[in-house]
Amino acid sequence: MSTVRNTQHPRDQIMKTMDRIYRYRMTTTSGGNLSIKGTEGEVWISPARVDKGNLHRGDIVCVSQDGTADGLHRPSSEFPFHKAIYDARPDIRAIVHAHPVALVAFSICRKFPNTRLFHQAYAVCGKVGFAPYACPGSQALGKNIADVFSQGCESVILENHGVVIGGPDLSRAFERFEALEFAGKTLIKGNQIGEVRFLDDEQLAQAACRSIDFESFEPNEATADELELRKQLCDFVRRGCRQRLLISTEGSFSARLSSDSFLITPTQRDREQLQTDDLVLVRGNEREKGKLASRAAVAHQTIYNTHPHIKAIVFAHPVNATAFSVTDTPLDIRTIPESYVFLRDVQVVPYGVQYKSDGSIASYVSTSNPAAILQNDGVLVTGSTVLDAFDRLEVLESTAEAVINARAIGTVSVMSEDVIDELRDAFRLK
Repeated sequence: MSTVRNTQHPRDQIMKTMDRIYRYRMTTTSGGNLSIKGTEGEVWISPARVDKGNLHRGDIVCVSQDGTADGLHRPSSEFPFHKAIYDARPDIRAIVHAHPVALVAFSICRKFPNTRLFHQAYAVCGKVGFAPYACPGSQALGKNIADVFSQGCESVILENHGVVIGGPDLSRAFERFEALEFAGKTLIKGNQIGEVRFLDDEQLAQAACRSIDFESFEPNEATADELELRKQLCDFVRRGCRQRLLISTEGSFSARLSSDSFLITPTQRDREQLQTDDLVLVRGNEREKGKLASRAAVAHQTIYNTHPHIKAIVFAHPVNATAFSVTDTPLDIRTIPESYVFLRDVQVVPYGVQYKSDGSIASYVSTSNPAAILQNDGVLVTGSTVLDAFDRLEVLESTAEAVINARAIGTVSVMSEDVIDELRDAFRLK
């Protein structure tokens, strides 16, 4: 993700980021802490023993270079390891420490997630390391963590504790934190249903080399239809992030505006923070001047050109459906009537097809196959409206979660062919 000059005060950055982490259930009321190293060498840090679900800007503590603290509360008891990291890595200017369940699971197994699960996680999270246990708040813990960061790590699992992430700013540190937690959750889910598949160097390079050759154009004043579509897309992208169907660094959502134009999410922008002006208008082989469309824009365009009935497309990474994408275990959605009516049969797209410019990605979706699993890259869902595509994404994720849960309690029983034929007739499915 690109670094953008931040004009928010450190107090506001920490308060808003902690609110997001707590809202995503990635820490507890008492757990975790965030900090930012200021321009004068001071450290702004979340306070000790203050409700993380109700943090105010006045609660944030400023610790000067001489160690004196200015604020309503004491600084976090973990301040020593924040300082140790900043001393060891001058390039790190923000730190996230929390206890998200999936990464805690890795910490108590003395392991860390292999981010080769997804190209984006591998690129975003950087080098991942493991720090041996020491008492929370101790100088020994600070040394253990700083030693691992000194080896070039950006993300560090703490033995029997949690995780610490560093970044050039708090936004980047949060993105790494979220991407690593997502990889961890997907690995846990994937291991419940089959053998997990990882990407090799050639596959990682294939994703990294994607490029968009669209020329830019100056669009006319937006019509009411375009303005409405922009609002719908932003609303559903934000809802998708808050329901954990999308994460800040992965996924794209688009909506058809006309026969040769569509709106799409931009590249290298936090999905939950998107505003209507951030969306990119693509028309033919041109994109709106001054904006960069998602790198998946070519795939979206190919699908729209091939299937006139499709009006909205989402590439997403809901954790349960994505678990099927990293294993060879098929996702049979013939579980309940809603699943089949909304999704029909879900195909599997071999890794890398969505990156090609030959148009082959369009052959994996149709009226009778509105959704597909992308190997090691989440899911692809289409719809007749933005709402329709989002609804199908929710149903796909709910179905995948139900199947994974069912496997833990018994044998999965799918609907018979007679029941499927009855559904086809009742709902006039092609």
